[in-house]
Amino acid sequence: MLTPEANTTIKEATARKQVIEINNLRKSFDNLAVLRDLSLSLFDNENLVVLGKSGSGKSVLIKCIVRLLKPDQGTIKVFDEDVSELNTKELALLRQKIGFLFQSGALYDSMTIKQNLEFPLKRLKKHLSKKEMDEKIAEALENVGLSDTYNKMPSELSGGMRKRASLARTVVLDPMIMLYDEPTTGLDPVTSDEISLLINEVQKKYKTSSIIITHDIECARATADRVIMLKDGEVYLEGDIDDFNNSKDELIKSFFK
Repeated sequence: MLTPEANTTIKEATARKQVIEINNLRKSFDNLAVLRDLSLSLFDNENLVVLGKSGSGKSVLIKCIVRLLKPDQGTIKVFDEDVSELNTKELALLRQKIGFLFQSGALYDSMTIKQNLEFPLKRLKKHLSKKEMDEKIAEALENVGLSDTYNKMPSELSGGMRKRASLARTVVLDPMIMLYDEPTTGLDPVTSDEISLLINEVQKKYKTSSIIITHDIECARATADRVIMLKDGEVYLEGDIDDFNNSKDELIKSFFK
């Protein structure tokens, strides 16, 4: 369901390069269909917010993009590469271009914050010298406002700070695409606002294209260049944030009241 304003938004977006193109995606678990013929695109340097009730397929969608889950049907192209056709080595190389911020943050509890950031660099950026690694870690932590946390353990940080540290660990690899899975879940309103602003700062500093999975309407309002609402595993409405704010549709109004 597209409004005239949404069509204008999509035309403006399609003037830019597609970095992700998904067509007719289906995914079921046993007899439960979670994604049903879902199609969407992500464009260069765009923040795309995906909304929907629990169980609408939001998190399954982004896990399919990085092939943590295998779709039953449909195609997913990232930088014009069909994800389903990539071998193990090719998939690993593609994943290096994609940052995935898990809902839990997924920091290593037994490592300091600096060691958390060192870990992916040592595995994936082996050509870097220790000095270059240290410089990248310092830059990433500074960019998320955590310059004084090098030697702290994750347990010493607040929920919002752990989220920032997780984001630093992701951007230290210079991803081209960011996938955010409920980035503000479990945070107080002030910290949620800070994380939303940080998502925008990451987009500007790192020139990323992002898919932001959220049910936090204030996060959507703060970050979205374009919004997609999912219902029963399909795209229900697509447009800019004003299309959703002004919608008379009862489902949309229940989210944006």
